[in-house]
Amino acid sequence: MTARTSAGLLLHRPAAGGFEVLVAHMGGPFWARKDAGAWTVPKGEPAPGESLHGAALREFAEELGVQPPPGEDVPLGDVRQSGGKVVTVWAREGDLDVTRVSSNLVEVEWPPRSGRRLAVPEIDRAAWVTPDEARRVLVTAQRAFVDRLAEHLAAREH
Repeated sequence: MTARTSAGLLLHRPAAGGFEVLVAHMGGPFWARKDAGAWTVPKGEPAPGESLHGAALREFAEELGVQPPPGEDVPLGDVRQSGGKVVTVWAREGDLDVTRVSSNLVEVEWPPRSGRRLAVPEIDRAAWVTPDEARRVLVTAQRAFVDRLAEHLAAREH
């Protein structure tokens, strides 16, 4: 069986003392009261025949309701999440007004195994956070992307 894959775009911008990254809080009742581990890089699965990079850009727009700002994408590689999904991410410098975020809806069964279906936003909010805060709130495996971005930005300065 092939591992499921997702692709995402980690937006970053300069900030006092370094940089900030844009993270997205997962929507729906399961995640509503969670913080640590409940945030993600905007990402999703590629459509049949779609490139991972193309999926990353499309999913960013679907999950946040706005196109990513123009910029050059830097590959940050991939990670395997605890559930087995492989996530590939690119970083792009740019700014975005998080008050304009408006996610697409997804259908979930809630409560679990109840047969009841709810339409919920895939992402219920987004925020600009420091690298330390991102490492605290992101899904565990995705924290590596923040470290890789920090290494890339440090190398670029030298």
